[in-house]
Amino acid sequence: MRIAVVINAASGTALGREEIEAEVTRHLTAAGLDAVLVPDHAEGLLARLDEAVAMGADAVVVGGGDGSIMAAAERLMGKQTALGILPLGTMNMLAKDLGIPLELEAAAIALSHGHIRVIDVADVNGHVFLCSSVIGSPSWLGRHRERGRGKRGWLPRFRFALAALRSEWRHRPMRLSVALEGGRIVRLWTRALAVANNRYAEGFGLMMARPRLDAGELALYVARRYGAWWWVKLMAGMFLGSWRGSRLVQERTASQVTIGTPRTAIRVMNDGEAMLLTPPLVYRIHPASLRVLVPPPGEAEGAAAETAAAA
Repeated sequence: MRIAVVINAASGTALGREEIEAEVTRHLTAAGLDAVLVPDHAEGLLARLDEAVAMGADAVVVGGGDGSIMAAAERLMGKQTALGILPLGTMNMLAKDLGIPLELEAAAIALSHGHIRVIDVADVNGHVFLCSSVIGSPSWLGRHRERGRGKRGWLPRFRFALAALRSEWRHRPMRLSVALEGGRIVRLWTRALAVANNRYAEGFGLMMARPRLDAGELALYVARRYGAWWWVKLMAGMFLGSWRGSRLVQERTASQVTIGTPRTAIRVMNDGEAMLLTPPLVYRIHPASLRVLVPPPGEAEGAAAETAAAA
């Protein structure tokens, strides 16, 4: 299989690895893949992704985090070219949901043995996402994460922690209007709201995991009392498999979600990438619109079990 490869050296676990491109190439070659690496150039990551798609390879393989993979998906949705993933981000949420090993060598082997799986893509005002889109306090923190991207040491971490504490009292609740499927408008007053591409699971040890990526639905989550203690209780509830009964969030599913606000612009964080959008925010699901290379079922289950054990 001939693949075009784009590596985002600024991704979470790629930072500081000066030979990351050579390392990736070595693992892909050892796995028996005909890999063509798209080199870095002045026009940046998005231009490299365009170049990779134009090569006409069987798959475009992205080494990076969820944001880099999201950018590739925007170019590949609706096409026959498959998306391959080498998890080099901080969270790697999509890779975990797909059962892709998080260790680089194992991920390369999984690509060589992989098969095509078709998954859903979601978008808000034309901007795609594969995992979730968040507005409110978490998206405000995403802006601070962007400022510290690529910086190492204790100071960027300290600044981010300080920003998280400040958000507790500086970020005011949002006045929103929400309509599902274009139906009745519901008025909300909340600090945090998320729209996920398919629902999150509930079960012991399942943290932000989605059992299905092809159900063709959006899942709306509204925080009831957002704050530091809310986060602690939500994470504990997710780990224990009891978060739906804790009344920490309101959950609804739909194929379209429309969110209005009196503001002229609202900050949105799609798969960890922050952006400013003009309301209303119109969320849509695009069922079965992206072809992804994933490990065979047995290997995917093993990788998922290893990930859960490591967590």
